[in-house]
Amino acid sequence: MKTLLFIAAFLMLGLTVSAAETKIMIRAKARDAKFIGSSLGGAHIIVRNKVNQQILAEGNTTGSTGNTDLIMKGAKTRGISITDPQTAGFLVSLDINEPTFVSIEVISPFNNKQAQATVTTELWLIPGKHILGDGIILEIPGFIIDILKPRTHQYISLNSIKGKPFPFQANIVMMCGCVIDKNGVWNSDEIEVKGILKKDGQYLKEVNFSLISTNLFEGSDLLNTPGNYELILYAYHEKSGNTGVDKVNYVVYE
Repeated sequence: MKTLLFIAAFLMLGLTVSAAETKIMIRAKARDAKFIGSSLGGAHIIVRNKVNQQILAEGNTTGSTGNTDLIMKGAKTRGISITDPQTAGFLVSLDINEPTFVSIEVISPFNNKQAQATVTTELWLIPGKHILGDGIILEIPGFIIDILKPRTHQYISLNSIKGKPFPFQANIVMMCGCVIDKNGVWNSDEIEVKGILKKDGQYLKEVNFSLISTNLFEGSDLLNTPGNYELILYAYHEKSGNTGVDKVNYVVYE
């Protein structure tokens, strides 16, 4: 009898300690836009055990930004997927033997440091209970802005620009890399783009920017005096609450 009880206890112990494969699909989606995938270098994913902060999985999302019609134009109905097999994601496979509370951290866009945002969530993972399909979707707000002109710490001769507008230029895209264009899915007419110009650390004026070609915005101003200048460029979309900023310093000399 004791032998049978020992065997039964051993079998029960074996059931509790044997690990079960548990799969989780994790995706990063730009706010009011599409998924972040290979074309932008991916979003970086870190999955940690909340108890001891051990990293259980780490990697980048890969795949396409997804189907525009499905994501942006289709009716949002409960239970209807907004992804397809090509849509970017990071598939995690863990062997766990008991319910595990994890944190999921998404850093994106991973290759555009000035625009990076970090978003996290927490949830219980249950052994053998997969979370697939659309999976866990974390939303990344903002715009990616790269000031193209002037260049960082560019020295500009006052004589070369005196009496004529100096052009400022910036490339602006959604956080998934999706394009901004006039009357496009992401309409440039709905996005406020302005530059805050400072000279020697003091506010000077605002500069209005407008779209001149896909993703490319331009503004201009007369630079009449030498000094150390800073341009703080921002984009703001009221409907979605998306914002983005980039800064550049340059020098005007006589």
